[in-house]
Amino acid sequence: MNKKGLGDLRLNINDIDKRIIGLISERGLISKEIGEIKKEKGQPVYSPDRESQVYKNIEKMNHGPLSNNSIKAIYSEIMSACLSLEQPLVVAYLGPECTFTHQVAIRKFGTSVKYLSCNSITEVFVEVEKGNANYGVVPIENSIEGAVTHTMDMFVSSPVVICSEIFHPIKHNLLSKIENFKDIKKIYSNPQVFGQCRIWLEQNLPWAKLIDSSSTAKASESASREKFSASIASELAARKYGLKILAKSIEDFSGNITRFLVIGKKISEPSQNDKTSILFSVKDKPGILHDMLSPFKERGINLTKIESRPSKAMMWKYYFFIDLVGHVHEKEVESAIKELETKCDFLKILGSYPRGE
Repeated sequence: MNKKGLGDLRLNINDIDKRIIGLISERGLISKEIGEIKKEKGQPVYSPDRESQVYKNIEKMNHGPLSNNSIKAIYSEIMSACLSLEQPLVVAYLGPECTFTHQVAIRKFGTSVKYLSCNSITEVFVEVEKGNANYGVVPIENSIEGAVTHTMDMFVSSPVVICSEIFHPIKHNLLSKIENFKDIKKIYSNPQVFGQCRIWLEQNLPWAKLIDSSSTAKASESASREKFSASIASELAARKYGLKILAKSIEDFSGNITRFLVIGKKISEPSQNDKTSILFSVKDKPGILHDMLSPFKERGINLTKIESRPSKAMMWKYYFFIDLVGHVHEKEVESAIKELETKCDFLKILGSYPRGE
């Protein structure tokens, strides 16, 4: 059998593209109808449980040659465009542009929604509370540096809930307009980033002066304007500020992963693979934490995280944050939380949402 020539193969591609565009347009029309139904019923446009199911379905259907990650990236943009047809979405994030939180927001919601850059974590919560943003994206913990306490503290008083979570690998890159390491005299970045790249910097650029910036985006802006300067930031920052990537992944530990949360106003529906987050406070007495956790042990519910934070209202009083496997609408989870509540001074369900990968 004769192989097809380049021209014939390109004609085949054209035909396939035509069918793909037709199907995407058909999907968009159906999405508009779904948006109208959601609006009538007062349901949120973004459905993390449905998103999770779509990704599971396409992974089952995918037999190559494209990887599951490639297929998910394509579908992320398709779903982003379809969501914008259902209703224009605004997503607030801890800015400025090109920060890791911005990258994660784009990864989660695609490029078809409107993004609102915020100067602080508090501002992200406030914009969602006021309705100026449908959702917000904030960091909650890092695998190396631990919890983002400001985010945790905001959940104590804020009415927003967790809708989704994203685990994002943190890759730091050395960016500059010059090409020779030896010509670099100053490096700009966030103090935390310097801490995560300390060994690499000592080995490769011990003579360079390290200058703190409020964000990696601001650092890259400074490096783009000043001679003999560089920044440590993301590839997205390199593209925005016209910088070259002189060295990739210069972080000292390869397992540097940050967990981000999507916050909104309504708890997600069950996806069959969920996580629930709660916070509570108790009176300080011997064995109290053991008593608090026993309802989960008795029901075989796995706790994946326990974190404490001091109350700002009363000395020596603490809030406990717990992540557990399961959805609040599941019988055993609901029963355990109700039993826990009888022993607490205060208890709040922060959200049930699909478990991130």
